[in-house]
Amino acid sequence: MDQKINRWSVLTASTIILLCTGAVYAFSVFAGPLSASKGWSMATIMLAFTINSAISPIPMILGGYFTDKGWSKWSIAIGGLLFGLGFFLTGLATTPAMLYLTYGLIAGLGQGLAYSGCLSNTIKLFPDKKGLASGIITAGMGGAAIIAAPIGNYLVQSHDVLYAFRVLGIAYMLVVLVASFFIREAPANYQPAGWTPTATKNGGTPVNKNWASMLRSPYFYLIFLMLFTGAFSGLMIAANASVIGQQMFKLTAATAAFYVSLYSLCNCAGRVVWGVVSDRFGRNNTLYIILGVIMLAFFILVSLHSQASFAIGIVILGLCFGGVMGVFPPLVMENFGPINQGTNYGIVFVGYSAAAFFAPKVAANMAAANSGDFTKAFYVAIVVALVGLMTNFVYMQLKKHADKKANTSHLAA
Repeated sequence: MDQKINRWSVLTASTIILLCTGAVYAFSVFAGPLSASKGWSMATIMLAFTINSAISPIPMILGGYFTDKGWSKWSIAIGGLLFGLGFFLTGLATTPAMLYLTYGLIAGLGQGLAYSGCLSNTIKLFPDKKGLASGIITAGMGGAAIIAAPIGNYLVQSHDVLYAFRVLGIAYMLVVLVASFFIREAPANYQPAGWTPTATKNGGTPVNKNWASMLRSPYFYLIFLMLFTGAFSGLMIAANASVIGQQMFKLTAATAAFYVSLYSLCNCAGRVVWGVVSDRFGRNNTLYIILGVIMLAFFILVSLHSQASFAIGIVILGLCFGGVMGVFPPLVMENFGPINQGTNYGIVFVGYSAAAFFAPKVAANMAAANSGDFTKAFYVAIVVALVGLMTNFVYMQLKKHADKKANTSHLAA
């Protein structure tokens, strides 16, 4: 077993690549100018974001399969280049159908391949720090808009929105090409120097389930639903932050772009912070806090109508969305094992994609029906988070019952 691999350089390169593919979270900066430039409705344009996010199960599962077979370097490189190409071609779009093909399909497939390869490969290199590694690697996705939003807004203002897509697409392809040279495959059963695995409960052997066994587990369906409920609010805000700021809180386009970057910064920080917290206090205890705080943030947004309340909501929801995305990869690994993590997490990630399909669309449609007011959409997000809290409770009760039963059987033996 090769223990000499520099896992930190792999983590760094993977994070840099996801700083490119995570530019999807800055879409609200481009949506308004694209609507004004082409005369397409916001609902028409938002469908491109929905397609981009909703197709992710296909490349996520495929990329996970490649990673589990030791081909993550190819998955990451091809995915990153496809994403950049999709961004570039979006700058040539002349019809909504072409927008859906370039930004929705091509960029979406590329993003999923790169994300799955980067995440699943890297987390296998950090069995001792799963939450931290997951937090940092997913922070690349969450933090991308910190860079993309202001640069994109500048390019839109100085030239036009299609020019911005073309320039960013070329830049992303160049960055991916360079960073891919530093990606290394995680060796099977990798153990960092000086670390030994913690004994499993009751002296059992570590669990490694393939996708078929995972689908027979009740925990899969609970984790799936929790991911959906946790990601719902974050995706609602990510797709509409700039529009919400301008329509509900009367911000200028430049100020709204700043808040998109702030949301992304908090999203980025939340993945690391909550990942570390979950390493110490447990994934599900952390989810209790995250989902409860999400509800509080939306109550603030519907109760107060000032720039300050918008800022508070953006900060809280960004941190919590980041926490959701940082907590679930290690939660899946702890339930179903590291060997098939790539494929398994790709399947679980369908929960995220389902949220990506519904959340932006629900928000945009409700706002359109209420003169740009997102209040009713915020109430929907509160209810969804409450469902997540209840699902988390059921999951923990089942775990406690299973642990008690296993402990009784162990003592009897």
